[in-house]
Amino acid sequence: MAAQREPNSRLRDAIDATGSTYEALAKDIRRVAAENGEILQTNKSAVSHWVNGTRQPTGRTGLYLAEALSRRTGRTITQTEIGLRAPAIEESAAERDPVLAATDLGRADVERRRFIAVAAFTTAGVAMPLAHDHEATARMLRARTGTSVVGTEDVDVVRQITAAFSAADERLGGGHGLTTVTAYLADTAAPMLRGRFPNEALRRQAFGAVAELAYLAGWKHHDLGQEGAAQRYYQVGYQLACEADPHGHAAWMMRALAHQALSLKQPRYCVDLVEGSLRRGLGYVDGQTEALLHITHARAYAAAGEKLAAARALLAAEDALLRDDGPQPSYSRVSGPAAGTVASHTARTLTDLADHIGTEQQHRDALVRWDPEKYKRVHALTYADLGDSLAAQARADEAVAAWSQAVTLMEGMTSDRTRKAIISLRSTLSIYQRRKVPGAAELARRARHALA
Repeated sequence: MAAQREPNSRLRDAIDATGSTYEALAKDIRRVAAENGEILQTNKSAVSHWVNGTRQPTGRTGLYLAEALSRRTGRTITQTEIGLRAPAIEESAAERDPVLAATDLGRADVERRRFIAVAAFTTAGVAMPLAHDHEATARMLRARTGTSVVGTEDVDVVRQITAAFSAADERLGGGHGLTTVTAYLADTAAPMLRGRFPNEALRRQAFGAVAELAYLAGWKHHDLGQEGAAQRYYQVGYQLACEADPHGHAAWMMRALAHQALSLKQPRYCVDLVEGSLRRGLGYVDGQTEALLHITHARAYAAAGEKLAAARALLAAEDALLRDDGPQPSYSRVSGPAAGTVASHTARTLTDLADHIGTEQQHRDALVRWDPEKYKRVHALTYADLGDSLAAQARADEAVAAWSQAVTLMEGMTSDRTRKAIISLRSTLSIYQRRKVPGAAELARRARHALA
């Protein structure tokens, strides 16, 4: 990287605000690096060069510098804030510090940074939890302690905001309230995790609440088709969940990463990921949550072409669903009624297994298990999928009726998933129009209008 031609005033001001000498700061940087398995020889001369702009920190030294300053100030300081890098390059922070990553992601969303919208989904990213060293992350998180005291009400408000925007998301789509959610994550929720907690239980609850908010942000990006951004929020949510509950909640976030990959028809790593999720969660979660883990396992097996294993996972999901041993935690209640989710994903599993009759039955079962007002988008997408299964059985009239219901429900939603569902049915509709299937021409007109 080329040397700066001007002094780094942002870094100078940040150091001045801490009251630290260059020598003391260099010592802090060496300590942070050592915690992360790296031996540095940083000294006060190096810090002086960075401030004067004659050199830039190399490797991960910039990350350690930001971490050292954060510990001294008791708040999150990013590399961008001290004039070192653009946010798009700070991906390594997500691997080390989920609080910092949540802050950066949220700020980038609010500022409409281009990298958020065009961030790439990667199959390697699906496997992130399998190689994640939570102990190293936990040591870094506990080394930072702010001055503000976090109380029960602070955590409750995060949960209330998450619940309110989750409900709105189901009715209006992922585009509704995205900026508000991510701004709150960056400015209030994530920084709260740097505070002081009266007890360990509340600390875990706080990390769990922010993990759920990060999941919501990822889900909203997923609904908008911004899969790279969604994946990064899910990864951050997983890391936060590990700090809250390394069994149930962490298992759920592993499921989220696998679920996204399966939706994108990228099954690589998904079987291993869900198996890891089950190893973490079994014995620690209620029957409803366990059923949701098993049904994702079934989908992963079906996508991998392992029919017998998929069938066994389907049965395991049904058995777990029969257990009445709640309470079901809020992180898995966000998916809605577990029975409806299991039916919906059983349908998708059977679709991969080319069982169109079974798919139809499961979609119909899912429809009666979801509140049509509270879960409007779910109903819309389920009707679209039901129409597909009917079309696969050459039942054109019924397919048109199901698709018509879907398009009606999709009106007013800001959702890429609903848009893609409309696009997918148009090719079949064109065939139905030529065959003069009743209602096909009118539905094609409505589809064009919806897409316009």
